[in-house]
Amino acid sequence: MFENVPDNGLKYVGKGVDRIDTVEKLTGKALYTCDWLVPGMLFGKIKTSPHARARIIKIDTSKAEKLPGVHAVITGNELDYRMGLYLVDKHILAKGVVRHFGEAVAAVSAESWEVAHHAIGLIDVEYEVLEAVLDPVEALKEDAPLVHPDLGKYDHVREAFTPVPGTNIANRMKYRKGDLEQGFREADFIIERRYTNPSVQHVPMETHVSIGQWSVGDKISIITSAQSPFTVRNLFAHSFKIPHENIRIQIPYVGGGFGGKAGIHLEPLACCLSRKSGGRPVKLQATREEEFSLLPCRSGLVYNIKTGVKKSGKIVAQQMTMYWDAGAYADYAVNVTRASGYSAAGPYEIPNAWVDALTIYTNKPFGTAYRGFGHVEFSWGIERHMDLIAKTIGMDSLKFRLLNAMKPGSTTLTGEVISENTGNVTRCMEAVAESINYGQLTGAEKAREKKTGRKIGKSVVALHKAPAMPSFTGTSVILRMNENGSVSATFSLTEIGAGTYTSVAQIIAETLKFPIEKVHVPIEIDTNHDPYDWQTVASKGLLLTGNAAILAAIDLIRKAYEIAGQVLRASQCDLDHDGEKVFLKHHPAKFVPFSKLAVGYAYPGGNGIGGPLIGVGRYCAQGLSNLDKETGQGNPALDWTYGAHGLIVEVDPKTGAYTIIKVASAFDVGRAINPAAVRGQAIGGMIQGLGTAMFEGYYYDRAGRLLNPSFTDNKIPTSLDIPEEVDAIVVETPQIDGPFGARGVGEHSMIAICGALGNAIEKAVGANLTHMPIRPQDIWKALQTGAKPDSPGISGDVVNFAEAPLCSTRRDSGKHKKR
Repeated sequence: MFENVPDNGLKYVGKGVDRIDTVEKLTGKALYTCDWLVPGMLFGKIKTSPHARARIIKIDTSKAEKLPGVHAVITGNELDYRMGLYLVDKHILAKGVVRHFGEAVAAVSAESWEVAHHAIGLIDVEYEVLEAVLDPVEALKEDAPLVHPDLGKYDHVREAFTPVPGTNIANRMKYRKGDLEQGFREADFIIERRYTNPSVQHVPMETHVSIGQWSVGDKISIITSAQSPFTVRNLFAHSFKIPHENIRIQIPYVGGGFGGKAGIHLEPLACCLSRKSGGRPVKLQATREEEFSLLPCRSGLVYNIKTGVKKSGKIVAQQMTMYWDAGAYADYAVNVTRASGYSAAGPYEIPNAWVDALTIYTNKPFGTAYRGFGHVEFSWGIERHMDLIAKTIGMDSLKFRLLNAMKPGSTTLTGEVISENTGNVTRCMEAVAESINYGQLTGAEKAREKKTGRKIGKSVVALHKAPAMPSFTGTSVILRMNENGSVSATFSLTEIGAGTYTSVAQIIAETLKFPIEKVHVPIEIDTNHDPYDWQTVASKGLLLTGNAAILAAIDLIRKAYEIAGQVLRASQCDLDHDGEKVFLKHHPAKFVPFSKLAVGYAYPGGNGIGGPLIGVGRYCAQGLSNLDKETGQGNPALDWTYGAHGLIVEVDPKTGAYTIIKVASAFDVGRAINPAAVRGQAIGGMIQGLGTAMFEGYYYDRAGRLLNPSFTDNKIPTSLDIPEEVDAIVVETPQIDGPFGARGVGEHSMIAICGALGNAIEKAVGANLTHMPIRPQDIWKALQTGAKPDSPGISGDVVNFAEAPLCSTRRDSGKHKKR
């Protein structure tokens, strides 16, 4: 919509407007769920499992129940409910067995946090410890313990997902394009390698917190730190068989989500505790340690890639197998598998491709949505693999990428044809290559090497991502004109830190031709009052909500013109307006102020016409479809956002210690509604991505106990880890169906930065790395003769991820050799 409006014709779109929530957040006036105190509120606490897999023999709650101040103690045997969005596989509390370290086994409500904490310690649980399955590849063996023996009985979205009963496969996705065998026969080289990365935590500043109240008549009230109010309501209604209208969800300010607060989490347990506590509200707030084990994480991945390439550098075939470590529950992981599968090749055209993406149960904390939705994980493998291929065939890695990059006329893995308006990944790569002076060292960089004794490496990588969502995803915006002629907008996209509310306000102001100061957008959401939105995930918010906002603004002005035309005794086609009034185009002195139209116009004699001005905008994703389960063909992508990173790193060849000198990131955003917000997303996501590349990851002992469930041993980036220089570059290829040509960019800055780091390190010192995170000791070990870096994830005697050949090549002579 309005994608062809030139920049010089825009007043607010494309400008760096200050965020509308800045003052509230900086002054502490913004209230988060953890700040809320509800009259009569009790405090909840959860008893968790110390074992990865065990049978629950007995739970003795008698001591806890007798503790003064305790109102309710609840166990899984009392709760016969399962929860799930795509695959309904999780009880609110463990029933009969525990499936991962940190799983919720019992819960209490009490007058204070202290009493609740004491009561949890008084609950005795007797377990029979069982053999745990901790490796996703090992979990596929016929004799592997089944994490979910009843998988075949679980409800799931049958149109999209395919669980395999009697196995640990929660979902299997297949994508088939062209003739894979013929492609490999045509190849001059075949290069194959395996890449791995572990689970990581979302670590939002605000942990999960919910206040639930179950009142008389099954009236449910929930205040929660969640990304998706209507999804929480829908899942609660489905699981508890309660009408939707009985359930009220309120979302105050949210202190970050990154996907971890999508779906439903603490809300059902808080409400169940409330019901057993006589209807008093109960607040559950996770500790930081509980965030790491009780609540979901990002799934781990083992990724096998086999590529056939011609001497010219053109890729002719690629076979990809993704082993997604879903952990103990796979509700959201099944959709991560789906979305990663149809993007698995990266932004490169491959005529003959085969993808098998498996969601695999293990006895570890469960995976869910995470910023990038699987793309961060697989981009590590794809972008390392692209460099490996280029090195093998003797071609510059940037030239190789440019040769194989998606272009207008290219076809995706699912059969979608790329157009001129899809975006331009080539421009993104060229922009970052120029920014880092790719291909050579500057005089200053050569002097730096000489002074420090370190080696400098440079790399360029590319990325793409489309929103992962149902084909019928819709949203709505309501605009109400206030008595003074200002407008208030309500919608249910959750503001989780991306600044999207500010961008939507800019879109509304631009469409209405109003000063942006006259556009008010409340941050808080209430399902009793605000219109529907599916979820705040997938970088779809700006496009869908932005379009709905445009339609709402158009509807509001149309209704204002209807009344103004009567007042001015003019045809609507002769009317125009500015930020204050509606006037006649050919007689601007004849006008009526919006303030007199806002709630109904009154003639001098007292007669009234019109009524309150309300604009309604609805927008639904267009042209999407389900995927064929055998071939993966279909149209799952609302839009594609392309991008690229360029990275400069210096590495000590003796110790493996390294410093990131510069990162340049470019994204084709269609049109930057708010360039300052785009820069913020680019830098924030890039640093978050570097955290997963440099040191983040879960470690387990041989029994499946998480060894680093806190910031003591599970590091995230600090100011000391920020690159010395950052360059955020905007490329603009207008999206035809985007608001003013915009497309989403919330997740993309995290994607592929891991591969850029690995490639730059290898170019600097030759370290061959196939696992992230990349710690100095991993580089050091890789530089030793024959040594391989540790594969973090499992400690002790448990077998690490299965090995694959580092690289096998076949020339057209038919001879084989290993590198």
